[in-house]
Amino acid sequence: MSNKPIDMYKIRQLLRLYSSGKGTKFISNTTGIARNTIKKYLLQFVSLKCTMADVEEMTDAQLARAFLIKKPVIEDPRVTDLESLLPVLIAKLKKRGITKKIIYQDYISQHPDGFKHSAFLVRINTFMGMSKPSMRVPHKAGDKLFIDFTGKRLSVVDDYTGEIQEAEVFVAILGCSQLTFVMAVASQKKEDFILACEHALHFYGGVPEAIVPDNLKSAVKKAGRYESELNDSFAAFAAHYNTYVFPARVYKPKDKALVEGAVKIIYTSIFTKIDEQVYHSLDALNKAILVHLEAHNNTLLTGCDYSRRNQFETLERDALKPLNKYVYDPMTAKVATVGKTGYVTIDYRYYSIPYKFIGKKIKLMYNRTKIEAYSEHELIAAHVRSYTKEKYIQNEDHLASWHRYPAEWNPEKFIADGMQIHQAVADYITKVLARNEYPEKNYRACLGIINFKKRVGESRLINACKRANSFNVYTYGMIERILLSKADFIPLDDDEQSNKEPTMPSHDNIRGEDYYQ
Repeated sequence: MSNKPIDMYKIRQLLRLYSSGKGTKFISNTTGIARNTIKKYLLQFVSLKCTMADVEEMTDAQLARAFLIKKPVIEDPRVTDLESLLPVLIAKLKKRGITKKIIYQDYISQHPDGFKHSAFLVRINTFMGMSKPSMRVPHKAGDKLFIDFTGKRLSVVDDYTGEIQEAEVFVAILGCSQLTFVMAVASQKKEDFILACEHALHFYGGVPEAIVPDNLKSAVKKAGRYESELNDSFAAFAAHYNTYVFPARVYKPKDKALVEGAVKIIYTSIFTKIDEQVYHSLDALNKAILVHLEAHNNTLLTGCDYSRRNQFETLERDALKPLNKYVYDPMTAKVATVGKTGYVTIDYRYYSIPYKFIGKKIKLMYNRTKIEAYSEHELIAAHVRSYTKEKYIQNEDHLASWHRYPAEWNPEKFIADGMQIHQAVADYITKVLARNEYPEKNYRACLGIINFKKRVGESRLINACKRANSFNVYTYGMIERILLSKADFIPLDDDEQSNKEPTMPSHDNIRGEDYYQ
């Protein structure tokens, strides 16, 4: 036969011409096939002892087997050797740290005359492709919403401190229309994760039959190969919106290949544009994301005359189930004991509780925006949930009076407290504060002086301050000694009179100093 097989329809044509009585020269001119080649096909036709009717009934495959006699193929021993090794080599490749380069080195050490590296890679890749074929998954309208977080993060810069806070980026994509949703959130914790999912549903204006997440802890409590156990909060969210959760299998990224591909596109279509500016809040960042997201969804798909938005409006919007008219806003409950410092902890941040509840068990109710503390069903504290690097979130009203000095102690406060008692106390406090001492030491002295009001009463404290002021001694200890000795009961006027230098009384028997002049 010829070196290059001819098409089956040409073989049929030359056999028909031969059956109609045409010669090889005419057949060659008509079909463009060389006369020697025609003779070989005719010789094969005669040797088969079949009629033209038999040829017409043959399929192309049968005709090829009858007329295309291939040369015997000489088997390459390298091929058979490698094919027998391929299953073992692929099994080794699954082990940690093993690469195709390492496998090739093992192969060539055992078979020095084996294939070169490039030919080896072609055969091993072909074998892997045949052993693990990929299936194209058709997506029905309104069926699945694929969700995931991007590996890369965006950032927000605090206006006041300049602190850079990283933000997680949530991506959702509908299977049929590929309409994509993107949102930045503070973390991947369940409160932020559920918030992002809810925003996605409202962005689409409907609910799909199922949501397909990765196996992150915010969605899945316990992952399984065939069935996963859902996180209670996310399961309640799905029930609230009348949808199902169908987590992807562990280590099976192809189960959510659509969103994996969307993440790569988002890096190019949105991240590159966001990185050109600085944003100071998540709200500002998400507004910018929505602008670029709209452009992304309205861009025509490659090789198509329609966009993701066009497909959604045409195929998928009406297939989605209606949204629940009530927003899902769950509160997580937790029982905690107030520590000795007056704080309770949530996610490694400490929130203050009124000091009188120290050592007692209270109930905490919290979501992603707020934290409330209850004791016997009575609200005792409320905080805005914090996501900054600040670990202690404090309300000054929760502290005991003797713990408030970092925020409340200042000269004006102590002078005002003294003035509420009497001007004499305020004057004495002013002079105590004027001492050349460490400010906190002066504040403690003033606090001690003012607290004498509760122990001895206002009148005794006022008299003690007047007497100490007359001595020009301005310390807490002087007030304390006066009160302990009850010197404050001695009228200040008599005391001053007794301090004057005594004079000689007038008497006839006393000559006086003039007598000696």
